[in-house]
Amino acid sequence: MKILIATEKPFAKKALDGIKEILAAADYEVALLEKYTEKEELIAAVRDVDGMIVRSDKVTAEVIEAAEQLKIVVRAGAGFDNVDLKAASARGIVVMNTPGQNSNAVAELAVAMMIYMSRNRFTPGTGFELQGKTVGIHAYGNVGRLVGRKAKALGMNVIAYDPFVTDSALFENDGVEQVGSVEELYAASDFLSLHIPATEQTRKSIGYKLMMSMPKGATLVNTARKEVIDEVGLEAAMTERTDLKYVTDIAPDDVATMTAMFGNRFFATPKKMGAETAEANINAGLAAARQVVGYLRDGITKFQVNK
Repeated sequence: MKILIATEKPFAKKALDGIKEILAAADYEVALLEKYTEKEELIAAVRDVDGMIVRSDKVTAEVIEAAEQLKIVVRAGAGFDNVDLKAASARGIVVMNTPGQNSNAVAELAVAMMIYMSRNRFTPGTGFELQGKTVGIHAYGNVGRLVGRKAKALGMNVIAYDPFVTDSALFENDGVEQVGSVEELYAASDFLSLHIPATEQTRKSIGYKLMMSMPKGATLVNTARKEVIDEVGLEAAMTERTDLKYVTDIAPDDVATMTAMFGNRFFATPKKMGAETAEANINAGLAAARQVVGYLRDGITKFQVNK
């Protein structure tokens, strides 16, 4: 078996060494493609591999078509919209993610962003404290729950909405108020921490109407995906409401214009930073390697996302 580690943004050395060790122990050959700049390089590298480990790399239908022996793709991270699931399924290729491995890193960043914006991006002027403010969690998965716990430790009120979490005891046990609709969530949130995936239903779902419903001085915090934001609607809301703020770990297409228009009310990280900690890098990489081995050797499909 030959496994390709294809990472335009490479794993940390410790993570890469651990991945190689796990794959070598299973007697798998390891191929490495790092810091590539052209999709043709990835297409050439996948032609004779049985498995792939990627980060945010685009595993398109074209890549999948070229990978004649490919059996499994593991995305080292929670999101998997960078992999063409339809094309993979058509070929019988299993696609997995590694949920939970990056969660704490992303949650810490979300809270840091709240503090950063509450203190005027650390520029002169009077800011405000998070204690006593309400944070809404949009999607109560691994990251959302961790954000809620950290926010409660700071003395914040935590509310959450997730239509796919049907067990109300989960919210109750965490001391979190479960609200009944996305509209109710935004209308009550001084900070809104966004954790929804990019799907056909969620793309461009967060825009003018929801932003305009938020309380005075509210901040939208996006550590999820830029595709879920309706940038035109967001800009319109922030233009009309000069108290609203937006901070994101995924730079919008119109980042230069938004920076010029909104000053300290807007901030985008220079590159996606949510999983950029040594711990998350290692955890996700090692989990991905174990899942590749588990599937190819024992048929384990626990984290398959294209069933």
